[in-house]
Amino acid sequence: MTDLTRLGDLSWTRGYTDPVWIRRFTSAGRELTPSRRVWRGSEPARPLPARPAELDALDIELSGTMFKLEELFAAAQTDAFLVMHRGAVVHETYRHGTEAHTPHFNASAAKSYIGLMAATLAHQGHLDRSAPASVHIPELAGTAFGDATIEDLLHMGTQVSYAGRPFDKAIEAQRYFAVIAPQLRPFGYNGPTTIREHLLTARATGRPGSGFRYENGNVETLAEVLRRVTGLTTSALLSEMIWSKIGAEEDAYYILDGDGVEAACGGFSATARDVARLGEMLRCGGAVGDRQVVPEEVATTITSGVPDGYARRVRFPAAPPESPATLSYHDLWWIPNDPYGSYLASGIHGQRLFVSPGLDLVAVHFGSQVISPDVPAAPLVQAFLRIGAHLESTR
Repeated sequence: MTDLTRLGDLSWTRGYTDPVWIRRFTSAGRELTPSRRVWRGSEPARPLPARPAELDALDIELSGTMFKLEELFAAAQTDAFLVMHRGAVVHETYRHGTEAHTPHFNASAAKSYIGLMAATLAHQGHLDRSAPASVHIPELAGTAFGDATIEDLLHMGTQVSYAGRPFDKAIEAQRYFAVIAPQLRPFGYNGPTTIREHLLTARATGRPGSGFRYENGNVETLAEVLRRVTGLTTSALLSEMIWSKIGAEEDAYYILDGDGVEAACGGFSATARDVARLGEMLRCGGAVGDRQVVPEEVATTITSGVPDGYARRVRFPAAPPESPATLSYHDLWWIPNDPYGSYLASGIHGQRLFVSPGLDLVAVHFGSQVISPDVPAAPLVQAFLRIGAHLESTR
């Protein structure tokens, strides 16, 4: 007799270990689940000038091993890779059916876009970073997220357990996927079916701000705060504040939960070219030409504006437990603490937006890399830095 429970377990984990299955969702999310577009606006697309550079033969030394770009792409199951240097596209490639106009899943890189909007609204005086989230979402009072401040949410500063379960990052990530995607629910699933229901089960296991714990609920709570402060959906807000102002070529989109609410922490898809436009806007101090899209102070303090209570080194979520904590985290952006003032938005399976003002570099990587202890994560950030240093030396 077939073990239905085991089949449920297999469907629960298959997406982490099968690149073909991953790619099905990274490139076709709006065909598989309800979605809402992020309008690109009515203005013409802003051209991306091209100045091709020969990178294929570049030797990339990573942890004592020499790589070529092609080997990195194979290891990362690369679907799209785009590099801009000093405002021009120097390298652009698409694979596995992905094309320049294909919106691709950004996964948790989308967290940083929520952080960018929240920081902007706070800078403009529309949002009090010191206020608890329950000021805007009264029904979350008494929960881990409702009692946390906006500052806590922006820095993953909550200590939380869901529905009485001991916290386990991998399990909670899978539970979140089950909330927003019915097809990923294991056999016999009887948990929350909307993001709001999920957040209501969160209870604090420690004082807010007492430690760093990378958890989707922080971002979903923050996104709901932004919706209530502005009266706009997450899709409309991102369109109004950023997407319609960067010269995007294509609409982006968010997938939706059962209530029609955007999966803000990771359900966003856009093209590599448009994500590069967002990164280039940030590299230029929040401006596109003579238009200030994001306040310059917001764009230029991503790496330097970490509040004292949060100025701690943290470990990347996928890093082995024994690895050192070398990164910082500010307003939902990762900071590698390199000499170039770099920062990045990062998502599962190899989604990256890397901005390095000191190297005049913006890099976008979309991938479908498997998640397995037997498959080391591709060292993308190290590769971006090597490419940037090479471009600077040959300019």
